[in-house]
Amino acid sequence: MSTAPSEAGGVQAEAPSLDRLMAAIHACRVCREAPEKTPLPHAPQPILQVSGTARIVICSQAPGNIAHQKGVPFYDPSGVRLRDWLGLDEATFYDASRIAIIPMGFCFPGYDRHGGDLPPRPECVTHWHDRLFSILPELRLFLVIGKYSIAYHLPERRRESLWAVVRDWRAIAAATAPRPLIVLPHPSWRNNVWIRRNPFFEAELVPALRRHVARVLGEVGEG
Repeated sequence: MSTAPSEAGGVQAEAPSLDRLMAAIHACRVCREAPEKTPLPHAPQPILQVSGTARIVICSQAPGNIAHQKGVPFYDPSGVRLRDWLGLDEATFYDASRIAIIPMGFCFPGYDRHGGDLPPRPECVTHWHDRLFSILPELRLFLVIGKYSIAYHLPERRRESLWAVVRDWRAIAAATAPRPLIVLPHPSWRNNVWIRRNPFFEAELVPALRRHVARVLGEVGEG
């Protein structure tokens, strides 16, 4: 969803281009009509949250089936856990003027033969991501979730395991400042074992993440 333009000159200048691009994304049917591989198994329903004023972007994987049914990103237990990691209430999390949510695949990709979610559709990166991020200059904090998001936002680390990259979160945040990237695992219950075996995540990374989020949102409030 895109919001009304701000009175700030830079954001106002970007808003018409962003509105047109978002309209094109929501009308996109390329994964059904001209797919790179197998067509999307259902009607496309792009689910993302974007505005020209957002300062934090959640760079996630792809909507799950519940989000697909509701038309709302992270509308599931993973979203509850992610909001806890960020220290955000639901209202702030879904405030598009402050938080953007841009998954690697905009539509629910469907299930594999084992009942798990398929990977994000590749067509979204091919057609949309570079264009979308190029007109969001207000972003100040990138929360990179999962290996597909790492491959796009940190291509030099794409051949490493997700866990190796997450463990290196301090160096990555420092190297990408002043618009830091913080790498996270997906907040799914499937990652519970790894989180238990790596106590640094909840003891060190999550508190630092909350401080980064609070700082950036505080800067927005002061501006």
